[in-house]
Amino acid sequence: MSAMFRSLGNVNYRIWFAGALVSNIGTWMQRTAQDWIVLTDLTDLNATAVGIVMALQFGPQLALMPWSGLIADRFNRRKLLIVTQSAMGLLALGLGLITVTGVVELWHVYLFALGLGVVAAIDAPARQTFVSDLVGDENLSNAVALNSASFNGARLLGPAIAGVLTVAVGAGWVFLINAVTFAFTVLAMNLLRVGQLRVQPRASRKRGQLAAGFRYVRQRPDIVVVLITVFLVGTFGFNFAIFTSTMATVEFHKGAGEFGLLSSVMAIGSVAGALLSARRSRARLRLVVGGAAAFGATCTIAALMPTYVSFAVSLAFVGLSSLTLMTTANAYVQTSTLPAMRGRVMALYMAIFAGGTPLGAPLVGWVADEFGPRWALGVAAFSGIIAAIVLVFWLVKYQRLRVRFQSHLSPRFLVRHAGDGRAREAATQEIAITEANTQR
Repeated sequence: MSAMFRSLGNVNYRIWFAGALVSNIGTWMQRTAQDWIVLTDLTDLNATAVGIVMALQFGPQLALMPWSGLIADRFNRRKLLIVTQSAMGLLALGLGLITVTGVVELWHVYLFALGLGVVAAIDAPARQTFVSDLVGDENLSNAVALNSASFNGARLLGPAIAGVLTVAVGAGWVFLINAVTFAFTVLAMNLLRVGQLRVQPRASRKRGQLAAGFRYVRQRPDIVVVLITVFLVGTFGFNFAIFTSTMATVEFHKGAGEFGLLSSVMAIGSVAGALLSARRSRARLRLVVGGAAAFGATCTIAALMPTYVSFAVSLAFVGLSSLTLMTTANAYVQTSTLPAMRGRVMALYMAIFAGGTPLGAPLVGWVADEFGPRWALGVAAFSGIIAAIVLVFWLVKYQRLRVRFQSHLSPRFLVRHAGDGRAREAATQEIAITEANTQR
């Protein structure tokens, strides 16, 4: 099997991948249909309302982050995912029923978005870190990239299917179909060969485990700067539902089908970015810098495109740069974090990435309403450029980060903090972190 798809050689990962792909298609279908009915059926092309829905859906990840990460580190992740995926399926079922029956109102969508956000806050760190239960650390970076390819491959089909179905039978049936797709993930979790899952260290039940996660991150300046980058781009740049919906309707005067097609075109670039990341043996910080700068540049180009077709083409490059950035950042954080801390660190990562949406989405929606969708894309471009500058500044400042091998089997790197005379062990690296820190 080629290096790009090496994780698929693991039978458990294949089962998980297949179930997640079906569920991801349904998720993208629901996101597209949900944004469309809010924008066109429940409001009069109000981008701020779309931003509020996004804020309610992603905000709980910020509020519940300390506990959700600890839950992922402490409990059986497979059983936890069965519960969360089942709950999200029930929420999709409920929203679908009230939409099909014609009683749905804007506040209903707000309420279901909030409920989905609460469940997703618990689901996200468990789902992110469950990959390490399926494959060894040697293939973790590849598996993370393939997960991104699956998620964005679904983005090729989901929005396009949602656009067609929304016009043909209505958004309610799209929500009901999504409810069914969650059953595939639950089925996959039950088909896994439990005896072949890799046993990961669990967080202890003693007091102070929440604070331990924050202390660990504070001792890792490389992770801190990645989290700053993720916050900037995730908060002000990854509001794609607002950009594509308002550009399609306000700027180019298109309908639901063309709106769904924009997300699919962007997904072409996203899948390419994820697969290119899967070919790499390790995640490097300098690629995160390049991804942030490229994201800023491609968003600028997209904002200047004069026609629907040229805008759609530019979105493929936005997708390529955005997934290169986020897949590399995700893989770097996971592969350079101690297994017993991985759930809490990834919860913080996901909270900063998705939890910044309550701040950014309403603001970007307001910019789109007041100044036009092109200026909203300008905000996204600016976030990528600023993130790249922050990363470059950090690399220059910390380019003498001290590295040493404590044993011939396990390379480790040590970070000295101002006012702290002793070196602290930051993390065990299963990838060649030594090269990543000495060559940049």
